[in-house]
Amino acid sequence: MLDRFKQFWQGVMLAPFINLFLRLGISPDVVTLVGTLGVSAGALIFFPQGMLWQGVLFITAFVFSDLIDGAMARKAGRTDDFGAFLDSTLDRIADGALFAGAALYFAWVADDRLYLVLSLVILVMGAVTSYARAKADVLGYDAKVGIAERPDRLVGFLVPTFFADVLDLPILMEVSLWALAVAATVTVGQRIWTVRRQALARATAA
Repeated sequence: MLDRFKQFWQGVMLAPFINLFLRLGISPDVVTLVGTLGVSAGALIFFPQGMLWQGVLFITAFVFSDLIDGAMARKAGRTDDFGAFLDSTLDRIADGALFAGAALYFAWVADDRLYLVLSLVILVMGAVTSYARAKADVLGYDAKVGIAERPDRLVGFLVPTFFADVLDLPILMEVSLWALAVAATVTVGQRIWTVRRQALARATAA
């Protein structure tokens, strides 16, 4: 859903940073690693202490590395696939840390088991969403479908969480968790159904 904004950010807003990092000789892999460490630290340090809006701002500063590293690799003419592998792998760590931090917030600060469980549901379903697409690619199928891909989950969680804390309206965060839990689960179902249809069509053709 948010992929259409990617070119704008890379081509206009983040271009100065991309050019600067390349001139400084910084590797795209380093940007990927630093971004993952920043997101993970922000989620696991700020959220469990109840510092939600501070954590969101800290995390947001590092989330943009996900747009920078790929653009850097393309501009530098990099041809190997390691960068894509590293980026995808570390994305899973960042996503896990983000919703683990939310789960710890509900366990230690808000003391709400329901939203603790919802945070864990999103964590698991987000990982399965990514795995389903990767496995489909290996088997020769296309599973790039769904209503809650990674950018949607990030924006759908970080923005409501920020305003929930700033405006003292916890319902904003709670509604976002419900929506993301449902959307992530539906996305997994969509990918399974899509691959099933392609697999049956391939079997019939064979």
